[in-house]
Amino acid sequence: MLINRVVVNASPLICLFKNGLEELFPTMFNDIVVPEVVIKEVTAKGQADFDAQAFISLSWIRRMGDVSVDPRVAAWDLGNGESAVLSFALRNPEYWAILDDREARRCALSLQCHCIGTIGIIILAHKRGLIRSVRETLKGLQSAGFWLSETFLNEICERVGEK
Repeated sequence: MLINRVVVNASPLICLFKNGLEELFPTMFNDIVVPEVVIKEVTAKGQADFDAQAFISLSWIRRMGDVSVDPRVAAWDLGNGESAVLSFALRNPEYWAILDDREARRCALSLQCHCIGTIGIIILAHKRGLIRSVRETLKGLQSAGFWLSETFLNEICERVGEK
């Protein structure tokens, strides 16, 4: 699966940064857009284990000002970040939305918008040889607060050929 351009929501950013996997973004993608509303969400959280100020100064992040919410997305009553990410992706179909929220992913599917989540990024990075173990990486995400059942973790690992 060739994905070059992405627009990213807060959860995948925070999860991957907390686990030291932030370099996956510029390694895997040519253009990484983060809407301003998502920047505000990430920096407002004030998480002690996530350096939000260092995050916003990264050269590979392309900050996108106000993104007007598409009426089709607004009808789903999603969060501000998810709405901005999906609206941007709808207007720019060459971009994939990176988001984890279940309802936002359902919205993307119904609007035929390309999307992938944090787990998808990990699997894609593994396929590209950028991470050695999907299981170890997902366990690290779990330790950092990413909710993932053991059953689903095992299912994912089985799909990628890990025991």
